[in-house]
Amino acid sequence: MKKNIVLFILFILPIVAYLFFASGVNSFTKLPIVTAKLPDFGKWETLKGEAVSLDNKITILGFGGNDMHKNRGNYFNLNQKIYQRYHEFKDLQFVILCPIGTEADAERILTSLAAFTDVGQWHFIFAKPEEITAYYDNLKINTKLNPDFGTENVFIIDKERNLRGRKGDKEFEAGYSTFHPSELSNEMLDDFKIILYEYRSAFKRNNADRQI
Repeated sequence: MKKNIVLFILFILPIVAYLFFASGVNSFTKLPIVTAKLPDFGKWETLKGEAVSLDNKITILGFGGNDMHKNRGNYFNLNQKIYQRYHEFKDLQFVILCPIGTEADAERILTSLAAFTDVGQWHFIFAKPEEITAYYDNLKINTKLNPDFGTENVFIIDKERNLRGRKGDKEFEAGYSTFHPSELSNEMLDDFKIILYEYRSAFKRNNADRQI
């Protein structure tokens, strides 16, 4: 009996463990679409008066709210855990949708981030509160904006304007918390890498097809 238990531990258990983890990896080789075809930003502009589009960009989307400067630590978390690692990826942008009137707060945050990173792919755009609420509702997720028209959560939008995430997962379908660095370093970073892998694989396939 003891011999059978030892054999099980030495030979069978590792195989079971391998199959378990392998199936887990395979199930996340493509990040599900939570909401398809979000509307673009339209005429909303950045601090420099420039328009920003979701088309053909991987976008990390946030909602700054009226208390943006008070919650500035969240942007430093996001910058450190995600932006600094990947900001040289030319098809990536970080967009924060903010209420008109918070331009000075956004400027202060950008200036602070610029002290230790290239902020060229950070964009703060501005709209009326009711427009922000209407746009957030387009995400069709199970959470609402805070009363200040902001949220600590950020969202991954792909190049086709699809909201991507762990569909069916009540915790992470509604975005990733910038308040918790560990969530950015684990769940969000894992999912973000999957999106990058998708596009890099598609790029390699397209190049291979042209060479045939």
